[in-house]
Amino acid sequence: MHPTPGRSIVGGLVGTAMMTAVMYLVAPLMGLNMDIAEMIGSMLGGSWAAGMAMHFVNGTLIFPLVYAYGLYAWLPGGPAVKGMAWGVVLWLVSQAVVMPMMGGGFFSMAMGGMMAVMGSLMGHLLYGALLGAIAGAPATAPHPAG
Repeated sequence: MHPTPGRSIVGGLVGTAMMTAVMYLVAPLMGLNMDIAEMIGSMLGGSWAAGMAMHFVNGTLIFPLVYAYGLYAWLPGGPAVKGMAWGVVLWLVSQAVVMPMMGGGFFSMAMGGMMAVMGSLMGHLLYGALLGAIAGAPATAPHPAG
């Protein structure tokens, strides 16, 4: 079963919402400040709202559609495992490329080190598992009337 654009977008939205909730609700309990909207916003003129909007555009539209149309057929495993593999790819890119660009350092060295890296990995795995499970879920057939 190949993901449809609609299921992929819904999966991306759910995954992004859950990842964001974990980032803002759980990370502070571990002593981490993982404000992705602030970090992205710093590259967009300092606007937290613009950073959050870009975070949701990436997680809800761009990454799910790349996953569905470019990667799904090539990734191993069932839907959730495929999504988690994509989550690991996104995590690696975020830690090796994006974090240094935003001042967080290579693999978050400037913002919490190993604790931040592992928190980010957990968030990306959660995102990927939800994206994959929802995007790759079998389509439900309509029930016959009667």
